Amino acid sequence: MVTEMDQNVNIDDVDTKMEKKSLIHCTDVNVFYDDKQALFNVDLNINEKEVTSLIGPSGCGKSTFIRCLNRMNDVIETCSFSGSIIINGQDIYDPEIDVVELRAKIGMVFQKPNPFPKSVFDNVAYGPKLHGRFLNKSDMNNKVEDSLIKAGLWDEIKDRLNEPGTALSGGQQQRLCIARAIAVDPEIILMDEPCSALDPIATARIEELIDELKVNYTIVIVTHSMQQAARVSQRTAFFHLGNLIEVGDTEKIFRSPDNEQTEAYVTGRYG
Repeated sequence: MVTEMDQNVNIDDVDTKMEKKSLIHCTDVNVFYDDKQALFNVDLNINEKEVTSLIGPSGCGKSTFIRCLNRMNDVIETCSFSGSIIINGQDIYDPEIDVVELRAKIGMVFQKPNPFPKSVFDNVAYGPKLHGRFLNKSDMNNKVEDSLIKAGLWDEIKDRLNEPGTALSGGQQQRLCIARAIAVDPEIILMDEPCSALDPIATARIEELIDELKVNYTIVIVTHSMQQAARVSQRTAFFHLGNLIEVGDTEKIFRSPDNEQTEAYVTGRYG
């Protein structure tokens, strides 16, 4: 029997109050470069199919942290890691982990667009070929087209697939890099200041794309722009001097943070 109270319940309110599932669990994360500590005991859970922004002043540890999530710091000889990062119930720092396969599940888009010196088609096809997928030509064509559609680029360059990726505009190059990341069917996409080298129009297009992608992907974005964090993310984490100071719903972080340091940063008093 449906009561009057039941009829007055707003379904949207129910949805927003449902707890999101955490996909990434980071516990006691510490990172050193030689004897200099860059991250201190970071505990952070990241929800699936949401955008989580990492904000904070330059040198606060945002980029170091995001590179822990796909073990990109492994390529730095002087870098050492301790702690635990569990993704989908699996410790990604387990010695048995195949790091190449891990990075296929966790795509990365960098600060400056970095297409390979190959055609647009080969840029997108590179990942699937590397991992031995879509060996059939028709399947590969479909995968490239689907990835470019998801990256909002297909209609603009469908007649330019054989041109070098480096011949595209800056904003198009960054969307090409997003298509390249999507092509290996990742669960997670990491973005390290993806708009810092782009003009306002290209930035707006990337932000629209991030909003569309969160339906299917878990996205973690490092940004120096608090306006961008407020526009694109559902949760925001504030780092300062290698410490995670505060994390919460983006609206709360920007309107009524619990920590005085967070408030000082988001109101522009320092940083």
